[in-house]
Amino acid sequence: MMNNKIEAKRLALFEAAEKFGINSKEAIQCSQELDNLLNQRMQKDENCVIHAEERKGRHTS
Repeated sequence: MMNNKIEAKRLALFEAAEKFGINSKEAIQCSQELDNLLNQRMQKDENCVIHAEERKGRHTS
């Protein structure tokens, strides 16, 4: 589901950049929203790794 949102936002960014220009407010907003989605996915992935390591008794912090 997250990957679908990321891909949709990436396409919206390309369309906004093509239609309004890469430095337009529309493209910049899409870019920021895409960054947020990517950051959320990265955080989720990191949490999954940490939890997996904890279950295996390998977590070191």
